[in-house]
Amino acid sequence: MNNRAKNITIAILTLATLGLAAWSANLLLTTKPEPKLQQQPPSRVEQPSTKEFTSPKGIVARLNNWTTKQRVASPLTITGEIPGNWSFEASFPVNLADSEGKTIAQHSAHLEGDWMTTDYVPFTATLTFTAPTENKNGTLVLHKDNPSGLPQNDDAIEIPVTFN
Repeated sequence: MNNRAKNITIAILTLATLGLAAWSANLLLTTKPEPKLQQQPPSRVEQPSTKEFTSPKGIVARLNNWTTKQRVASPLTITGEIPGNWSFEASFPVNLADSEGKTIAQHSAHLEGDWMTTDYVPFTATLTFTAPTENKNGTLVLHKDNPSGLPQNDDAIEIPVTFN
């Protein structure tokens, strides 16, 4: 390669290198850094989710949109899942008691599927009540339907609530 061709090649490479350096510097100067995400402090309010509650005989009920000590108001609609054999003819008793154990509402929960199974089946119940004015604690009780009346077939799930 002659000197003139070498000089032209060196000049082109130099200009290309300078152009690349200038472009990179401009890119660095005009690019804004990613904003740092502010970390939220942990929430002190428990968010509703599906909660599981267990009976003395080991049967688990799953309640939807529930917190550990749910605040309740009338009308109270309860949805969840329970083994189908907890019910009889697709329903089971539900009651709401005040802090002294006095029943303030009772109704039947109705299963929304095949109740003749041990699999989980969705259910819904709605209770209408007058909330206690003094002690705001109470208990939601899901009772196994026991048409035989035999004590050995009884079972219940007691769930603490707070009245609004």
